[in-house]
Amino acid sequence: MTSSNSPSAHVSWREILTRQYALQLMIVSLGVWLHAADSLLLATMIPDILTDIGGDRFVSWTIATYEIGSILAGASAAIATMRYGMRNIMALCALVFAFGCAASMVASNMPILLVGRVLQGLGGGGLTAMTFIAIGVLFAPRLQPRVIAVVSALWGASAFIGPLVGAFFVQYFTWRWGFAFFLIQALGLSIWIWKTPGISNTPEATDSPITLPVRRLALLTVGITTVAAAGIRVSFPLTPLLMIAAFALLILFLKLDARAGDSRMLPQNAFRLNNRAGAALLMWVSISAGVMGLMSYGPVLMSGLHNTSPVVIGYILAGASFGWTIAAILVSGAPERQDPYWIAGGLSLVALSVVGFLVFAADGPLWVIGVLAWIEGLGFGSAYTFIQRRLISVSPEAERARVTGALPTVARFGYAVGAAVCGILANASGFAIDADPETLRLVSHSVFAGSLPLIAIGLVAMVMFLRPDKTV
Repeated sequence: MTSSNSPSAHVSWREILTRQYALQLMIVSLGVWLHAADSLLLATMIPDILTDIGGDRFVSWTIATYEIGSILAGASAAIATMRYGMRNIMALCALVFAFGCAASMVASNMPILLVGRVLQGLGGGGLTAMTFIAIGVLFAPRLQPRVIAVVSALWGASAFIGPLVGAFFVQYFTWRWGFAFFLIQALGLSIWIWKTPGISNTPEATDSPITLPVRRLALLTVGITTVAAAGIRVSFPLTPLLMIAAFALLILFLKLDARAGDSRMLPQNAFRLNNRAGAALLMWVSISAGVMGLMSYGPVLMSGLHNTSPVVIGYILAGASFGWTIAAILVSGAPERQDPYWIAGGLSLVALSVVGFLVFAADGPLWVIGVLAWIEGLGFGSAYTFIQRRLISVSPEAERARVTGALPTVARFGYAVGAAVCGILANASGFAIDADPETLRLVSHSVFAGSLPLIAIGLVAMVMFLRPDKTV
């Protein structure tokens, strides 16, 4: 018989919507909403932002800086909570997010906007990491699956709504009001957290020293920033030298992390093709990097080449998120023996979408671009759940939590590097917000053609991840 307190016991939705839990559920949900929606908010606002304050060469930085902030916050959240208490850190993350929105809202030039994006990434990434910490603390084990289901559904809905929020403010008001919209919510969340007595403010007692991997995080940050810097002014030999330096810094990060014992950020053998868990991480980082063409330069290309309104751009970008959510729901009940087929089929759809963008992004028709965005989302949604499940089955027991927990960090690393690579390709092709159509067509072809090698690496790693032997 299953105990009523067991995590596997049936839990009705009424139980988590009671007075006792509803307030806490709203708090963790609002944190997820802010991060997921804001991460895509800029996509539909960027054409107007560039027209207003300039900074054409820094388009990719608006994504890379946000993701860097998210990575740093995600890596630090658990340690900060143990040192200073959950309520302090959650409230601080919301406040940092609010300051980032304020900086972006009043930005008169691109450097100020980028500072705002870093702060938004730090605050939003911290809130998301704190959400999963808070779920384990605020909710009984038997309620946690329901809460995680709510958070997962909200993440998909938020990612869908984010571009539409940006499009709404651009279309009917101004892009600055988009940041103000999130600023108000973040300030309210910070105050709300401070005034909620049920959230612990007591640091955790521990016998072992609590240390932040400062050197490794610095290497990771400088490495990604160096990739992005290589695209500001594309020239020889500066750009190749910066890329080599970035690669060396990231390799050094991996070596130091592998030697860090129990404080490792990534599992052993990360990104190694001869290890199935390592191949899975290489697959995920490469695929994540390879799909950044649409998110980073898709909006300015659709605006410049197809005269697409912000609202339509918003719907196209939101289609990818909605497709992910729909596919994840539809295939979630598939048996484990089908995992390789769903992973291979899903990631093949993602690869197909990037090839499609190469063919159709420059000359349309626009509805095909929209369909391709849906295909990309359907591919990710079909594969992601089963990637996690297979990772658990092929990883040593001691590494399972670290391996599956590394997937979101690896994805954000891929987004940042992918955006930076797109910036190099676009700026090398002469990108400018007021460029003529022929130049924008060249930019489109360069960005999506340059993304295909990343996709190819991901597919090769996928084959290694899905190989049938049981050796890890």
